[in-house]
Amino acid sequence: MSVSLVSNALVSFQQLSKVPSAARATALVFEDLKSKALLEKIQLIGPSAANVLVTGETGTGKELIARHLHALSPRSHGPFLAVNCGSFSEGLVESELFGHERGSFTGASTARAGWFEAARGGTLFLDEIGDLPFPMQVKLLRVLQERQVVRLGSRSPIPIDVRVVAATNVNLEEAVAAGRFREDLYYRLQVATLHIPPLRERPGDIVPLANYFLGVYGERLGLKDPALSSDAIDVLVTQHSWPGNIRELENVIHHALLVCRETVVGPDDLRLSSLRPRPATNSPADPERGLHAALLALFEETRPNLYASIEAAVMKAAYEFCDRNQLQTAKLLGISRNIVRARLIEYGELKSGRSGRP
Repeated sequence: MSVSLVSNALVSFQQLSKVPSAARATALVFEDLKSKALLEKIQLIGPSAANVLVTGETGTGKELIARHLHALSPRSHGPFLAVNCGSFSEGLVESELFGHERGSFTGASTARAGWFEAARGGTLFLDEIGDLPFPMQVKLLRVLQERQVVRLGSRSPIPIDVRVVAATNVNLEEAVAAGRFREDLYYRLQVATLHIPPLRERPGDIVPLANYFLGVYGERLGLKDPALSSDAIDVLVTQHSWPGNIRELENVIHHALLVCRETVVGPDDLRLSSLRPRPATNSPADPERGLHAALLALFEETRPNLYASIEAAVMKAAYEFCDRNQLQTAKLLGISRNIVRARLIEYGELKSGRSGRP
């Protein structure tokens, strides 16, 4: 599948089995330059057997990218199964992922295969991988390394043939640094990485996506050839930051067609006023805006080792703010005291012996 065939149109995946009902889950748009660059990378990675980590904000279409990877792979005729790692209770997640034998726990009246077995020969999409409980991260790592699962209540390994595509909307590198995510599992998952830019960073996709949703929901509502007015297009493209990404755009278009009295959607039908971001300000009451501006200024300087410099500045400032108290610094930053101590030693704020307040 070449870029020329899909960059100017929607890529439909209706032929895939068990396609979710949401309209955004049945089409991709690659109109914006950033989206075209993403598509080229998908086409390189898709035919391989490599595990893939897909990152991006909520609502950007991470599952759709995973389905696209599956469709491009030699496994396309096998199953594509999507699992939300945050939807299971900690007591059931092992059984759900790896299966269980009869009698392995209360209520286990029959043996049951887990998601890894069910996805044999296909692709298993592990959404919100950052929400996986820490003990399960160890077991998942073992499964990925050994390519076999052991059902709960059994001692017999079962070989698996599954490609894993994982997704998250959190920064896993920060989670690793904070001790919430295993570093070895992180590197095992991100053999290949795809980052989906938020919708506000790819404005060239907004109108094609909106037109697609117009067609889908217009047909469902029995409307003939619904369209966007020029004023509505201007509002969609230039007057909203789309914090909810594609999911928000889909809902906005659906709502507009429900309340629109004609087949042409106008700006008043979009009802975006309550969704607009707060006006930008550089006042002291908006410290995040000031931080954002400062970071942009640093980015423009293209300093070497920029991330390490920023991390060191944050750690030192927090340490001083907490009166050089390591425990309070850890609580303030939401990380472990051991990490705080290691970083302070690295940055020369502490000696390797005992220094500073506990």
